[in-house]
Amino acid sequence: MTVSGPGNPEPQSVGPGASSVEQLRKDGNELFKCGDYEGALTAYTQALGLGATPQDQAILHRNRAACHLKLEDYEKAETEATKAIEKDGGDIKALYRRSQALEKLGRLDQAVLDLQRCVSLEPKNKVFQEALRNIAGQIQEKVRYMSSTDAKVEQMFQILLDPQEKGTEKKQKASQNLVVLAREDAGAEKIFRSNGVQLLQRLLDMGEPDLMLAALRTLVGICSEHQSRTVATLSVLGTRRVVSMLGVENQAVSLAACHLLQVMFDALKEGVKKGFRGKEGAIIVDPARELKVLISNLLELLTEVGVSGQGRDNALTLLIKVVPRKSPKDPNNSLTLWVIDQGLKKILEVGGSVQDPPGELTVTANSRMSASILLSKLFDDLKCDAERENFHRLCENYIKSWFEGHGLAGKLRAIQTVSCLLQGPCDAGNRALELNGVMESVIALCASEQEEEQLVAVETLIHAAGKAKRASFITANGVSLLKDLYKRSEKDSIRIRALVGLCKLGSAGGTDFSMKQFGSTLKLAKQCRKWLCNDQMDVGTRRWAVEGLAYLTFDADVKEEFVEDAAALKALFQLSKSEERSVLFAVASALVNCTNSYDYEEPDPKMVELAKYAKQHVPEQHPKDKPSFVRARVKKLLAAGVVSAMTCMVKTESPVLTSSCRELLSRVFLALVEEVEDRGTVVAQGGGKALLPLALEGTDVGQTKAAQALAKLTITSNPEMTFPGERIYEVVRPLISLLHLNCSGLQNFEALMALTNLAGISERLRQKILKEKAVPMIEGYMFEEHEMLRRAATECMCNLAMSKEVQDLFEATGNDRLKLLVLYSGEDDELLRRAAAGGLAMLTSMRPSLCSRIPQVTTHWLEILQALLLSPSQELQHRGAVVVLNMVEASREIASTLMESEVLEILSVLAKDEETPVTRAATACLGKAVEYGLIKPSQDGK
Repeated sequence: MTVSGPGNPEPQSVGPGASSVEQLRKDGNELFKCGDYEGALTAYTQALGLGATPQDQAILHRNRAACHLKLEDYEKAETEATKAIEKDGGDIKALYRRSQALEKLGRLDQAVLDLQRCVSLEPKNKVFQEALRNIAGQIQEKVRYMSSTDAKVEQMFQILLDPQEKGTEKKQKASQNLVVLAREDAGAEKIFRSNGVQLLQRLLDMGEPDLMLAALRTLVGICSEHQSRTVATLSVLGTRRVVSMLGVENQAVSLAACHLLQVMFDALKEGVKKGFRGKEGAIIVDPARELKVLISNLLELLTEVGVSGQGRDNALTLLIKVVPRKSPKDPNNSLTLWVIDQGLKKILEVGGSVQDPPGELTVTANSRMSASILLSKLFDDLKCDAERENFHRLCENYIKSWFEGHGLAGKLRAIQTVSCLLQGPCDAGNRALELNGVMESVIALCASEQEEEQLVAVETLIHAAGKAKRASFITANGVSLLKDLYKRSEKDSIRIRALVGLCKLGSAGGTDFSMKQFGSTLKLAKQCRKWLCNDQMDVGTRRWAVEGLAYLTFDADVKEEFVEDAAALKALFQLSKSEERSVLFAVASALVNCTNSYDYEEPDPKMVELAKYAKQHVPEQHPKDKPSFVRARVKKLLAAGVVSAMTCMVKTESPVLTSSCRELLSRVFLALVEEVEDRGTVVAQGGGKALLPLALEGTDVGQTKAAQALAKLTITSNPEMTFPGERIYEVVRPLISLLHLNCSGLQNFEALMALTNLAGISERLRQKILKEKAVPMIEGYMFEEHEMLRRAATECMCNLAMSKEVQDLFEATGNDRLKLLVLYSGEDDELLRRAAAGGLAMLTSMRPSLCSRIPQVTTHWLEILQALLLSPSQELQHRGAVVVLNMVEASREIASTLMESEVLEILSVLAKDEETPVTRAATACLGKAVEYGLIKPSQDGK
C-alpha cells in the first residue's frame, strides 16, 4: 500500500455524475504525481461538487488531505482527513494522513492514537511501525524537556539579563522561547515559580523595546485566566508601574502593555463573579478592590503630561471595554457610578483638549472620539433619573469652571468639551449648549480670525446641527454664517467644515424627496468629492468631506453621481483603511445611503389619501431610489472593491467601531448579498469572514442583519469554501438566532435553509446544531401554516436525522414526530413530500424499530405509501420504495400486511421496469416476501 500519494483509483459506485467524478479523480491523481498539488486540489474539489457517493467522498477528502500535506497547510490536511474518516471509519490512508498533520501541528498525543489504529489494522506495515516509533521518541523528548524546564527557564533569563549579549541572535531566541513557554499553563507556572516575575521586572527596567515586549508577552501568559498569579504580578511590579507602560512612546510596547492589562482585568473580573475562582481555585479576598486600583490608575494616566497620545488612546479603549456592564440584565452598575464620581472630569479633560498645542495633553486624531464613546457608554449604563442628573451636573460644573474666569482659552476648552459631549451622550451635550453664553460664544467664535478658534466653533456648530432640539435655532441663525464662511474663508480646513454644516442642515428631510431645504445638494456633493480626492490635504481634514457625503447621500441624485465617480470611491475606501479611525461611521453611513439599506416602509395608500385631505405633509420617495437603481449602485460598489474596504473596517480594534457602526456595516453587507449572482464576489473579497464578528457582537438589529447575510451566503455557496476550517462552526449560532419568533418569516426561512446545508456536511456540524438547542425551534416550524417554512424545517430535520440523538427523539415514546413525517409524506406540496419521505426513509433504515410504529400512527399510512410508489416523480417513488423495503425487512407481520394490499401489485409492476434504484428496491421487497413465504416466485423464477 502506498501511503504518501493520494491513492490509487478505486471502483466508482454507480450514481449521478459518477463517470465525471471518476474522471476528475483520475485527473487529480495525475496532477498530484506531477507535483501540481494546487491543480490536484482543484480537481478533487470539483469532483466533490458533482454529487459523489459517500465512498467517493471519503477518497476525495483523503486525497485533498494529501495535497494539503504537500502544501504544508496542516490544519486543512487534518480537517480533510477527518471528513474522510467520518465517511469511512476504516480508511487507513486517511488515518495515516491525519496523524501526519497532527504531528506537524504538535498534537503528538492525538497523532499517536491514529497511528495505533493504523498499526492495529495493518500490523505488518513497516511505514506505520516506524512512524509510531518516531512519535513515541518525540513524546519522550517532550517529557524530558518539560522535566528540565526549570533549568531552561534559568538559562533563558541568564542570557536575557547578560549585558554582554546585547542585540545578539541568542538573546532574541531566548526571548521567543520564553514567550512560547508562557503560552501553556504548565510553562507559565514553571516561570512563575522560578522567580519569573522579579526577573521579568529586571527585563522591563533595562528599557530595551525588544526585551520589554518579550517580558510583557510572557506576563500575558502568566496572568491569563489566573487570579492569584495576576494579583502576585501586580504586587511585585506595582499597579502604577504596569499602567505607566501604556504611556511610552514606542507603540508596540504600549499595545503589549494594553494587552497585558486586558488579560489582568479579565482575570480579576472573573474573580468578582460569584463562585468563580479561576483555573487555580485560589481564594482572593477582594478582587473588586484590585480592579478599582487598576481603573483608578488608568484614570490618572488620562491627564498626565508626558503620556503618549497612543497610550492615552489605549487607556480609553481599556476603560470602554472593562467599565460599563456587558448587558442591561446585569443589575450591578456600581463600577460605572464609581468611575463617573472618580474620573468623569479626567475623561472630559481629554475630550476638551486641542490636538498637539504647546503645554497641553498629547492626543491623537482619535482621542476625542474615544473620549466621546466612553462618555456615551457610561451615560447609557445609568439606570435612573437621579444617576443621569448627577452625570449632567458634573458635566455642567466642569464646563462652567472653564467657561467662566479663564478668558478665551477657557471658553475654547469649554466649547470643545461641549462638542465632545454632542458626539457622545448628546442629551448632556444639548443641556450644555443651553448654559448661559455657550451658544452665543460658538456663533461669535465662528467669525474669529484665528483658525484654531474657528475650527473648534464650527465643529461644535456642526455637531449641534444634528440634534433636533437645536436645529431650528441653528437653521435660523447659523446657516447664513456657515454660507459666509464657506464662500469667504481662504482656509480649506474651515470651508470643508462649513460645508459639512450646510450638508447636515440640508439633509434634514432625510430621504424625503419633497423636503430639500437647499437646492444645491449636487453642488455641495461635487465639492465634497473634490476634497475627498485631494490627497495633498491631511487625512483629518478629508474626513470632513466624508462627513458631508454621509448627509448628502440621502439624496438619490447625489448617490447616483457618487457611485459613478471611481476616483471618489477609491479615495473613500483608502480613507477607511487609514489611521484616521473616526471616519468609519461616516463611511458606513454613506454606504448605507447608497445601498438604501436603511429601514423604509411603504406608506399605506389609504393613510396617504387621508393625509392629503387633511393637508398634512406626505413623504415622497425619489424616483432614483427604486429597486432597479439600487441594484445598479450595488453592482458599481462591488466592482469598486467595497467588500475589501468593509472587511478592513471590521478588523479595526478602535473604539470607534461602535455597536451603531457595526449595525451600519451589517446593513450594507445584507444589501450586497441580496442578489445571488453577487454573493461569489462578496465571498471572494473576504465578506464571509467579516460577517462573523458582526453577527456575534453589536446591536440586536445589526446582529440579525449580519446573521441574515450569513444565511444567504450559506444557502447559495459551498459553506466549506465560504467559511473554511473551524470558521464554519462559528456560523451555526448566528443562524439559529434567526429562528427566534421576533425575526421575520423570511429570516426564519433563510436560517432553516442554511442550517439544512450545514447539517448535510458532517456529524460534527450536526452536533454543533444540536448543542445550540436548535431542534425544538426547528420542530416548531414544522407545524407552521406557511408552506415554505414548513417545508424548510422538514428538510432540515431530515438532514439532522442522521444523528443518533435525533433518531432517539423519534424513537422515544409518547411523541408525534413520526406521525408528522408520515402525514407530510402524503401532502399535496411535492417538495414537502420529498423532504418528509426522505426523512422517513433514513429513519426507518437506521432505526428498524420505527417500522412497526408507522401503521400505528395513522390509519392512512397504507394509502400514503401507495401514493408515493405511484408518484410520477422517480425521486418520490424511490423514497417510498426504500421505506417499504425497510418495513418489509423489519418484520414478517408488517410485510404480510403490505403484501395483502395493493402494494404487492404496484411493486410487481415497478420490478419489471428498466434497471433503476426504484426497480432494485421493489425487487428486493418481493424477494424478501418470497423468503418469508408470503408470495411465490413466478414460473420463470422472477
